[in-house]
Amino acid sequence: MLQVTQSIRNGKMSLANIPDPVARQGHVLIANLASVISSGTEKLVMDLASKSLLGKARERPDQVRRVLEKIRNEGLIQTIGQVRAKLDEPMTMGYSSVGVVLACGPDVQEFKPGDRVASNGPHAEVVCVPKNLCAKVPDNVPFEQAAFAVLGAIALQAVRLAKVSLGETVLVIGLGLIGQITVALLKAAGARVVGTDLEEDKCVLAMEKMGADLARRGLTADAVIQLTGGLGADAVLITASSKSSGPMDLACHSVRAKGRIVLVGVVDLQLDRRPLYFKEAEFLVSCSYGPGRYDPSYEEHGRDYPPAYVRWTEQRNIQAILDLMATGKLDVSPLITHRFPIEKADSAYELIKTNKEPYLGVVLTYGEACDRSAESAIALKAFRSGSDGKIPFGFIGAGNFARMVLAPIIAKESRLHPKTICSAGGLNAVHLGKKLGFETAVADEDVIFQDSSISTVFIATRHDQHARQVVKAIGAGQNVFVEKPLALTTDELNEIEAALTAEELSPLLMVGFNIRFSPAAVALRGFLENISVPVTVSIRFNAGFIPPEHWTQDNQAGGGRIIGEACHGIDLATYLVGAPPVRVYAETIGSRQQGEITDDQCFITMRHADGSISGIGYLAGGDKAYPKERVEVFGGGCVGIIDDFRELTLVRRGKTRHKRFWAQDKGHRAEVSAFVDAVTGKGVTPIPWEHIRDVSRAAILAVQSIREAMPFDIQQRESAEHL
Repeated sequence: MLQVTQSIRNGKMSLANIPDPVARQGHVLIANLASVISSGTEKLVMDLASKSLLGKARERPDQVRRVLEKIRNEGLIQTIGQVRAKLDEPMTMGYSSVGVVLACGPDVQEFKPGDRVASNGPHAEVVCVPKNLCAKVPDNVPFEQAAFAVLGAIALQAVRLAKVSLGETVLVIGLGLIGQITVALLKAAGARVVGTDLEEDKCVLAMEKMGADLARRGLTADAVIQLTGGLGADAVLITASSKSSGPMDLACHSVRAKGRIVLVGVVDLQLDRRPLYFKEAEFLVSCSYGPGRYDPSYEEHGRDYPPAYVRWTEQRNIQAILDLMATGKLDVSPLITHRFPIEKADSAYELIKTNKEPYLGVVLTYGEACDRSAESAIALKAFRSGSDGKIPFGFIGAGNFARMVLAPIIAKESRLHPKTICSAGGLNAVHLGKKLGFETAVADEDVIFQDSSISTVFIATRHDQHARQVVKAIGAGQNVFVEKPLALTTDELNEIEAALTAEELSPLLMVGFNIRFSPAAVALRGFLENISVPVTVSIRFNAGFIPPEHWTQDNQAGGGRIIGEACHGIDLATYLVGAPPVRVYAETIGSRQQGEITDDQCFITMRHADGSISGIGYLAGGDKAYPKERVEVFGGGCVGIIDDFRELTLVRRGKTRHKRFWAQDKGHRAEVSAFVDAVTGKGVTPIPWEHIRDVSRAAILAVQSIREAMPFDIQQRESAEHL
C-alpha cells in the first residue's frame, strides 16, 4: 500500500510502498477513501524538517540537551551514530481521514467490517487506528466532508473551552482551515462571530460561507472594542500559526474583563501582563481533539472515560462533528479547494510548500476499498536461496532500540542472512529493512513464524508482546533471541517453560541480558573464577527519570522498570556470582504525591544458591549527568569494581590493577555473537535456561515483594497474580 512519509533529515516528502497493517488488539483496520492535509500543522513540520542541523537545534533545544546527555553517558561516536539514524527515519504525515472498516482486532465490539468511519489515521491507503480514535459516519455525510471530522474536533474542543453562551461575541484570530470550522461551530452555538486574518480572501470566505458576522483583514483591538459597545469580546480563540506575538497581543487587548482566551494554534507567547492583569482574563491552551488525547490508557488501551464525568472525550467530539454535518449545521464543502489522488501527494505538498496559488482544504483521495488487494509483504531485495550457506533469520520490532542498536549489530553478523523484518505499522520495517539488506518487510508477525525457511527469530517488540511471541517461535521450532524482559508474569514464564518442555528438539532460547557479555563484566567474572566462598555484590543504576505516562512504566505494556530494566542487574549479579537467585526482597521509597511512580527508586536484595548475596539499587531520582552504573564485588580477600563499563579495578593481595576501556561497551555485539555460536553449534548455550528462568522470576517477584512487603523464595513460587 502507499503511505505519505517525510524525511526528518531534509524535509523531503515521498510515497512509501509498505505492507498492509493487520488489525491489532483494540484497533480498527480501515481502508481510507479520503484524508485532509492539515496545512498549518503539516507545513510547520515540513519547515522544521527542511532546516539545517543547526536550525533544528535552535528550534528544539530540549533535543540538544538529550544529545549532550547521551554524549556524556555513551560517548561521542555512538551518539553521533544514533543521531544520524534518528534523522534518517521516515515520519508519517496526516491525522484526519475517513474510510471503510476492513477488520476489527480483539476487544473491538463497537465497529464492524463495512462501517463508514472517520479516524485520526495518517495519509495511507490502509490504517490501523485505536478504537477510541474512530467514529461512525452517518449515511448522509459525504466521505469528503467526513474526512474533516478530526480537524473539526480540534475546533470544537476550543469552543468548549471558551464556554461560549448564546449571544456572546467571539473573536477568531486566524481564518485557516481550523479557524473557518471554528467560525461555523460558534455560529451554530448562537454566538456573534468576528474574525480576522492576514489574507482578505479568507475573511470573505468566513463571512460568505461559514457564518461570520464580520471578518476583516488587519482587525484591531480598538475596532473589536467599538463593535462590542466598549465591552470587548467575551472570548477570543487564536487559531493562527505565527512566530509573531501579534495574535496574542490582539487577543489580550480585545478580550473583555473576566473574558476567556483559548490558544489553538502556534504563536509566540510573549504575553503583555498588564491587560491580562487588570482584566483578570482567563488564558487556556487547547489540547488537540479533547480529553483522552495523549493518554495511553484511553488511546492505546481503549479505556473510555465515563460520560457522566467526562462528557466530551476526543472520540465524542469527533462524533459530534459528524452529527453536526448530518443535520446540516456544519458544511465544510466550501473549504475544499484542491483534490489530489494519493499517487499525486507530492504535488499537494509542493502546492503547500511553495504557496504558488491560494489553497485551504487540500483533500487526498484513494481508490475504493473493494478495488485493492491486501499486500502482506513488500519485497526489498532479491535473494538466491541457499547460495551462501548463511542462516536466514526473521526480526520482529523496529522501535528505537531495535533500529539504533540491536538490528544493525545483527545485520553485520556474517553468519546470518536477513530474511524478513516485521513492524506493526510496516513503515519502519521497510525503512530499516532496506538499510540492513532484508529480503522482505511485513506487518504481520505470523509471516515469520509460518516461514519454514526461517530457523532463527530475533524479537525486539514492546515488553507485553515478548512471552506470546516467544511461545509462537518455540512452537514453530525456531531458535529465538528476545530482548529483555522475557515475561511480565510468572504465568507467562510457566507457559514458556511448558513450550520448551513440549518440544522434542528444544530450540535455543536466549534473552538479551547484554551487560553480562561486556568486556568489563567478563574480565571481572574471570577474576572471581577461583573464589570458592560466597561473595557480596552491589550494583547501582543511576537510572534517570522517566515520566509515569511512558509505556515502560505501564504494568500491562512495559511491566514497570524493575521487570523491564532492573532485571539487567539481577542477571549481572547472577553471572558474577555464578549461582541463580533463590530468594528476593525489595523496597521502594515512600511517596508524598498522588500518582507518583516509586518502583524505579528501589533496592532489591537477593540470596543466591551458593550463599552469596547481592543488592541492586535501581535509582531514578538522581542526575543523568552522573555516571550511570557502578558494580562492586567483595569476597575471598578480593575486590572488583566496574565504573560505567568504562573502567575496571581489581584488588587482590594488596595489589591494585586498573583497566580503562577505550569506549563504553555493554556487550550487545558479544551477546549476538555468542547466540550465533550456539545456533551454529560452535558454542555452548550462552545463558542456561535455569538462570534465565530464575532471573526473570526474581524480577517479577521483586515487584510482588514491594506490593506485599515480604520476601519470596524464587524456586518455590510457581505462579503469581498479574501485576
